[in-house]
Amino acid sequence: MWKGLNVGGNSGSAFPTIIMFALLFGLMYFMFIRPQAKRRKEAESMQKSLGAGDKVITIGGLYGTVVSTDDESVTLEIAPGVTARYARQAVGRVTEQVKAPTEHVVDNPVKEEK
Repeated sequence: MWKGLNVGGNSGSAFPTIIMFALLFGLMYFMFIRPQAKRRKEAESMQKSLGAGDKVITIGGLYGTVVSTDDESVTLEIAPGVTARYARQAVGRVTEQVKAPTEHVVDNPVKEEK
């Protein structure tokens, strides 16, 4: 009755199985690992660009204004006159970023004629 089926024996090459696992790993890489690395780089970039006056929200949900920063921490004013020091990684997102004043540039300078 089961003569045509190869139930317990060796079915041949393991190459299709290896290909299947390689494709599965590639799919997992592009669906999970790569996007996570991209988000991590974006978060690091945001945390490095923090400056005084930026309004931020910490990962704990605390709203504050950046007073000062150093390599590893950021000092936030969480209420008028109340400051607290946090690790840079604790900043979840920037709600309002203060832009540095730009130097006034004249678009069409007047040239003097001789």
